[in-house]
This record gives sequence, C-alpha cells and structure tokens, in this order.
Amino acid sequence: MYKMTTRERFDRMFQHKEADRIPILDSPWNGTITRWHREGLPDGIHYTDYFELDKVADIAVDNSPQYETRTIEETDDYIIYTTKWGATQKSFKHEDSTPEFIDFTTTDAKKWLDAKKRMTPDSSRIPWDYIKANYETWVGEGHWITGHMWFGFDVAHSWAVGTEALLIALVEEPEWCYDMFNHYLDINIALLDQIWDAGYRFDSIKWPDDMGFKNSQFFSVKKYREILKPIHKRAIDWAHNKGIKAHLHSCGDINPFIPELVEIGLDAINPLEVKAGMNPVEIKKKYGDKLVLHGGINAVLWDDLDAILTEIRANVPILKESGGYIFASDHSIPNSVSFENFRQIITLVKELGRY
Repeated sequence: MYKMTTRERFDRMFQHKEADRIPILDSPWNGTITRWHREGLPDGIHYTDYFELDKVADIAVDNSPQYETRTIEETDDYIIYTTKWGATQKSFKHEDSTPEFIDFTTTDAKKWLDAKKRMTPDSSRIPWDYIKANYETWVGEGHWITGHMWFGFDVAHSWAVGTEALLIALVEEPEWCYDMFNHYLDINIALLDQIWDAGYRFDSIKWPDDMGFKNSQFFSVKKYREILKPIHKRAIDWAHNKGIKAHLHSCGDINPFIPELVEIGLDAINPLEVKAGMNPVEIKKKYGDKLVLHGGINAVLWDDLDAILTEIRANVPILKESGGYIFASDHSIPNSVSFENFRQIITLVKELGRY
C-alpha cells in the first residue's frame, strides 16, 4: 500500500476510515530520550525520525498573565522559581517529575482582575519567527499541524489558582470561574485568529483540560454542564467553523463527561487513562463512530515487555477498526522504558496497525 504522510493518515482517522496504518503519536519524558541515546539512539537524530513515527507540529501562543519570572533558590538538585502564570514552583534537576507547586498569585476573584488585565491578544505573544521558519517544511513533509490552546479548569487549578481554591470557587463563586475560563479562551482564539489571518493553516486545535483523577472526577456532570461545557463547545465550534478538528487531552477518569463531549461535537480525545479507570475498548464500542481515540495503552506496563506486548495485541486490533484511532500510551512514556522495549513495541504496533 502507498505510504501516507502523517497528514493523510490523520485525515483518514478523523474520517473514521482506514489508512495505510494507524498513526503513532506519543510523548517520551526528557529522561526517557536521554536513556535511549545511551542505549542506541544516535546523537542528532530525533526518535520520530529514527523509528519513522508520525510528525505533528504544534503552534502554541502565550495567553498567560505574563507575571515576572525569576529564580528564588537554586541548588545542585532543584530550582525554585516563579512562572508567567504567577505560580511559585520547585523542579528537580535530575528526575523527571511534575513540579511541586508552592504558591499562587491569582488566589481569589479580586486578584483575578489584575491577571485578566495582563492577558491581552498582543501579537508579540505569537512565535512568528518559529512559524515562518518551519511552516513550509511542515506543509511540504505532510505534518499534521495543531493550534495549541490552554483554557478551562486545568490551567486554572494546576498553574494559576491552585486546586483547593478553584474547587471551592466552582461552588461558591462560579461567576469568577466562568469569567476566567472564558477569558483564557478569548485570548487563545484572538491569537490563533491572527495566525490564521496571516495565511498559516493548522489542521486541528488541541488543548489540555484534565478533569479527572483515579476513578473519579474533580467535579460533577452538573457542574460541568453549568460552567465548563459551554466554553468547550465554543472552542469546538470555532474550530469547526474553520473546517478543522478539535482534540482534547483530559487525564483521569472522565467517563461521565464523554457523552457530554460527544454531544458538543468533540472530534478526538486523549489519553484514555486506563490506570485511572478508563476502558478504551468499551469507549470504542460506544463512541468509535464519533470520537477518534488517542492513547489508551497502559503506561504502567511499558517497562514489562511481555505484559505490554500482550496488552497491545489485545487492544490495538479492536481500537483500529474502521479507523478513528491514534496509538499512544495512556499518558506518556516514562524513563523506565528501555530503547529496546520501545523498538519492539513500535515494531508490533506497525505490524498490528496495518490496514
């Protein structure tokens, strides 16, 4: 069969049709890449090139309040610093891990007003040089081009407000949350419109909005419908009005939200976190004709070669039926996964993923 470009392959998946093979798109940790170079990945070669994986180009804009960034403390082991979202974080230098969040600036509705004033759709927030330098290559090589957004619950609770403060606000001050989530999206849309109007095209939008954790959700379906669902719908409608797709990354158990997302026209969902309670095969059976599924292969198993190959053999043939599937772990590839394990995983996925 004709070897498709990534763009052709993704386009077939979004049409829920067969391609030459399923696309393969995952996210190794930095420490994982470092390990792979030690174990055989040649220097100067990107792992996607070495393994002939799919290529997605991301166009990201800065919709943050642009608070001052500075280093507060640095040792041989860690660094404590402030971010443009107004958070104070501690990151460890020698380990792949989520940063520790120490403090936040936007902790109430009044402080939100200061952050909001700082968030304007100024064109300096767009990486014009990066886009101009790479766009022709992306198009010429058939990359899938994604306009990256960041709005909603995830950015607020993780990076700007803090989880406890935001969960209380969802109940006690829903108008603040609604205004904040909407404004994040307003700035995203205004900036991506500038890129679009300049003649640059992308094939989809994608945004992270983690709404679940292990076996549960951060808030109820009722609260989702009241506050967040209309904003998700606005982003999806904006994408569809441009003739492009909408792709959501939402970690954790988000099973109750899936029918809500299907109702508002979401095109693709990731990562289908098995270890949190998601069952990608069941989701495929219920919504496989409406949603592109991206992920769903338990990351906990990737360092056990026999276990992960068994998992892939059990799931990929079902998930790939009638298109609509992009292979990936159910979050990212940790540094416990060896270069040889990954090689054998990719070999099997390419074999099972052929149409």
